[in-house]
Amino acid sequence: MKLKSEFITHTIGDEAMLVSLGSSAFHGMVRGNATLGAVLELLKQDTTEEAVVDAMCEKYDAPRETIAADVHRVVVKLREIGAIDG
Repeated sequence: MKLKSEFITHTIGDEAMLVSLGSSAFHGMVRGNATLGAVLELLKQDTTEEAVVDAMCEKYDAPRETIAADVHRVVVKLREIGAIDG
């Protein structure tokens, strides 16, 4: 899976943003915390949900189950708005 090119990301401090460039069915912006920003950065390359979880586990000191649940929630939402392929 990979973030579609019609979406751009921007991070300011602890706030991450995903912005639609208007060529998708979703028009708008998604705002979240630094964790969302880290997931979005990982999704700029073709990857799997499991690989994103692995990378997040290396970056954050939290239980794998918690990280996996958070990543899954983000992936589901991004699929709902059509922001990722795969």
